[in-house]
Amino acid sequence: MSQDQLDILKRALDREKKARKAAEKILEEKSRELYQTSQKLEKLLDEKSTQLQGIFENIVDAYVVMDINGNVLKFNEAATKLFGYDIDVESLNVENLIHKDDFAYAMSSFSELQTKGFFKDYEARIYTKSKEVKWVHINASVVYDKYKTPIAAQGIVRDITDLKASAEDLIKSESRLSSLILNLDSAVLLEDENREIVLTNKRFCDLFSIPIEPDLLKGQDCSDAAAQSKILFENENEFVNRIDEILKNKTTVLGDELIMKNGTVLERDFVPIIKNEIYRGHLWTYRDVTLNRTYRKSLETQKQKYSNIIANMNLGLVEVNNDDEILMINQSFSEMSGYAESELIGKRGGKVFPISEDSDVIQKENEKRQNGESNSYELKVKTKNGDIRHWLISGAPNYDLNGKVVGSIGIHLDITDLKSLEIQKEKLLAKLEKSNDELQEYAHIVSHDLKSPLRSIDALVNWLKEDNKDKLDEVSLQNFNHIETTLEKMEQLITDVLNYSSVGSNNETTEVDTHTLVNDLVNILFIPDHIEVKVLSRLPIVVGDKTKLLQVFQNLISNAAKFIHVDKGLIEIDVKERENAYEFSVKDNGIGIEKHFHDKIFKIFHSLNKNKDSTGIGLSIVKKIINLHKGEIWLDSEPGKGSTFYFTLKK
Repeated sequence: MSQDQLDILKRALDREKKARKAAEKILEEKSRELYQTSQKLEKLLDEKSTQLQGIFENIVDAYVVMDINGNVLKFNEAATKLFGYDIDVESLNVENLIHKDDFAYAMSSFSELQTKGFFKDYEARIYTKSKEVKWVHINASVVYDKYKTPIAAQGIVRDITDLKASAEDLIKSESRLSSLILNLDSAVLLEDENREIVLTNKRFCDLFSIPIEPDLLKGQDCSDAAAQSKILFENENEFVNRIDEILKNKTTVLGDELIMKNGTVLERDFVPIIKNEIYRGHLWTYRDVTLNRTYRKSLETQKQKYSNIIANMNLGLVEVNNDDEILMINQSFSEMSGYAESELIGKRGGKVFPISEDSDVIQKENEKRQNGESNSYELKVKTKNGDIRHWLISGAPNYDLNGKVVGSIGIHLDITDLKSLEIQKEKLLAKLEKSNDELQEYAHIVSHDLKSPLRSIDALVNWLKEDNKDKLDEVSLQNFNHIETTLEKMEQLITDVLNYSSVGSNNETTEVDTHTLVNDLVNILFIPDHIEVKVLSRLPIVVGDKTKLLQVFQNLISNAAKFIHVDKGLIEIDVKERENAYEFSVKDNGIGIEKHFHDKIFKIFHSLNKNKDSTGIGLSIVKKIINLHKGEIWLDSEPGKGSTFYFTLKK
């Protein structure tokens, strides 16, 4: 390194050394100044503290002292309790207390404090040590030394968290109330003591045809409003005069009725507002009661109408309370019972009317009414003049507006004559049943008695033929054969008449599998070899008398087989399902039946063919059985094209 370079380096080091010494001197002076200031502050605070100790020891609000940099120097007991810090053992700067959302506001307030030397009514949020957020109200001032130099700041801090919450609740409540009033279905007008509008709502503007928003009416003078609005009402002068009268009296008015020219009916209330015995204004409310008035008139009309109906109807009406005390009767009941209304009101119905054998019926029925049950029942009663009558009573509970059972209402019908007819009917039915039984027994006896001589004649004819077989010529033998055929037909006729008379008696209803029944029947019936019987689909299970249903299919299948004279005969049995019934069909390719005979063949003793095996009763029996099962039977047939018999059975 050259000498010049060494000289430059030496001079630089000297300059640095001098600068360091100068800086150390300045730092020493500043430290001394700061110490002196601190000593002055402590002394001043001690003086102030001594002076104010008696005042702030017992102060309710928090008292805070901080230096110019915001470091807290002193808390009273209330401040310690409010903020949660013990500054004797921990340091604290006010920045740690300021709520983050109020920081800018706090800084501007501190600037005001430094500029003016004080601030008043500062409200903001702070954090406590536990991070709880509180609202506080602060009045603060700067502390100066004797040289008027600011050395600290002090403030009274009041916890207003509860007050803020109450204020917010009040604002919310006022907002809800205002919103409620603005949206009420009733028209509202609030005026102060000078008749200036404080509050109104949309409904008021609509009723009085005011074409502006309610908010724009605030502060308006209502003195001339009545004169302007009177043209809306039928009696204009009365509308104005009544308002003046109400305002003069300043007493509560409820239910004033006003009729507008457009037919609207209003109901008006007036409520004066008095506070501390000083008149502060009044509240008007207007309600549109047009519908209520119309409904009330309609209700009165309906009430009168039904009162007339109740009074004059042929059914007796009685209203009782829960203790069975009669509250009301109509004229018809008075005539039925023989008692006047004045004789029954307050009396217990269960004690007045029922005869001894029905004395507990009323009590049981009243218990049902109190449980909300409605029903009908019969009662045997004694009228005022001692007549025994039968009443059919339809009872129902009677409710009040709250849905509570307060008694019952009964409709009474005198069924004495019907009861007599019913008794006569029961006697006739019993007599008829006895007669039917006797007739059945008689039919069997007659059948037996008629068949016995026929069998005797048949036996005698056989004996004659056997004894004289070598003596009788061909004509005589033929005559004997005619006699035998006639005897057989006569016996079959007696059997069929007995079967016909037996249909309808001893019905045993059960589930019948018609598919199995028909298949079994086809296997046991005599069907000629040239005839085929087909069941086209699965036949259903029905409810009926199995024996009688067997007779139906037996007669229809046997009839079809009798009248098939073609080389290849066919009988088809099928069923179709209808909504409430099954429709069966028995179809054949026999000789067919002419249209004008379709109704006659179902009548007893009507046979279209003089066949020795036909008595004309078979289809009559079928029709009678189908009718007993509440079904129908008919046929579709043409000569030479066969026949189809249809019948229905209920599902």
